[in-house]
Amino acid sequence: MSTVAAISTPNAVGGIAVIRISGEDAFAVSDRVFKAYSGKKVSEMEGYTCAYGEVSEKGEKLDDVVLTVFRAPKSYTGEDVAEISCHGGLFITRQILRLVLASGAELAEPGEFTKRAFLNGKMSLTQAEAVMDVISSTGKNELKFAVALKDGAMFRRITSVREKLVKILGDLAAWADYPEEEDIPFVEPDKLEADLVDIRSDLMKLSATYDYGKIIREGINTVIVGRPNVGKSTLMNCLSGYERSIVTNIAGTTRDVVEEYVKIGELTIRLSDTAGIRNTDDQIEQRGVEIAYGKIKEADLILAVFDSSEHLSDDDRKIIDSLKERNAIALLNKSDKERVADIEYLREHFKYVIEISAKTSGGIEGLEEVLEKMFINEEIDSNDGIIANERQKLCLEMSLDSVNEALAALKAGESLDAVTVVIDEALAALLKLTGEKVTDSVVDEVFSRFCVGK
Repeated sequence: MSTVAAISTPNAVGGIAVIRISGEDAFAVSDRVFKAYSGKKVSEMEGYTCAYGEVSEKGEKLDDVVLTVFRAPKSYTGEDVAEISCHGGLFITRQILRLVLASGAELAEPGEFTKRAFLNGKMSLTQAEAVMDVISSTGKNELKFAVALKDGAMFRRITSVREKLVKILGDLAAWADYPEEEDIPFVEPDKLEADLVDIRSDLMKLSATYDYGKIIREGINTVIVGRPNVGKSTLMNCLSGYERSIVTNIAGTTRDVVEEYVKIGELTIRLSDTAGIRNTDDQIEQRGVEIAYGKIKEADLILAVFDSSEHLSDDDRKIIDSLKERNAIALLNKSDKERVADIEYLREHFKYVIEISAKTSGGIEGLEEVLEKMFINEEIDSNDGIIANERQKLCLEMSLDSVNEALAALKAGESLDAVTVVIDEALAALLKLTGEKVTDSVVDEVFSRFCVGK
């Protein structure tokens, strides 16, 4: 593969910046741009050592830098790697990168360093995908699961299932090739069925982690609903920490959906403030109400807001009826005023009813406690691994479907040859999940979502 280079630190001013060079000519390229004050060449340096020197262009010094050497295969990419740490100005960093590229390196594609690590056997595809999860983590819980995935939690769990499938296929192949050999036992259908049921259980347990993994990775898709003037936009602004929605005492101010990512404790919330739900002749407002109901159908969580200082209206009751059997929390807003609303009626229809004041932030800590009860699953251990994205989920479902097909074939009395074919498909799907048997197009698609420099 060619020698590539990119800036591996954020595109912003900082104390230092790092330009990473990887490939068989990484040290030769480095020698063309870097001169150590000790006089030692980069190509002569040992792995895991640094040198202080300067980067120069046509005899003119650009910056004092530190260059670090990582020799193959003991580097992030598995190739020879040199990293130049320079002062973190945008201009000087780009100048050094430009010089590196002019000296024989090519500009790295998004995710190319991690892609090379995968192709060189330094990590599985699930571990590589977790690298971006670590980078994008916004909370302790999210980071914990991302680090566990990067360290191979998912790979180990899938490997355990894969080995069971390989053993079954080995027994089936041996019996099919040498049916008359006394040393090779007959494959008992009952034993085969029991083994497949055990594998199916493993796959189903892993599949059950997807919803939680999606919440950890993408946040909780949450919609604020309520009739006009109950304080939905004030709540949006309270949780966001700034004025994200327009707040007035005029009913129907919010006509469209306003969205924002917010942190509540350790959870990330994808929060949507919707139009006030009520009967109206205003066509634009009617469209806003339709969109609000559409958002309710898509949501993982609904925050239903009611005005504590007023009696529940027909519009309130209509909203309550629309949320039956939904994941919803009733927020009785304006707790800083005298309560008039029927709180007992709300408690009959919602598992959680919290009194808050969006204006003063009173009671918001109660919302945080309830969200942790609802969405932080202490039974799921990060060290066991979770399904982290749609690609992994699809591969897992394909494997599970094939196992179910094999069990159905056994019960129908079909030949063991036919059963072998679908078990082999189950194994292929798991190998695709981990990247051990995957097409170039899938690999390219995975790493296209990475940032340049990683």
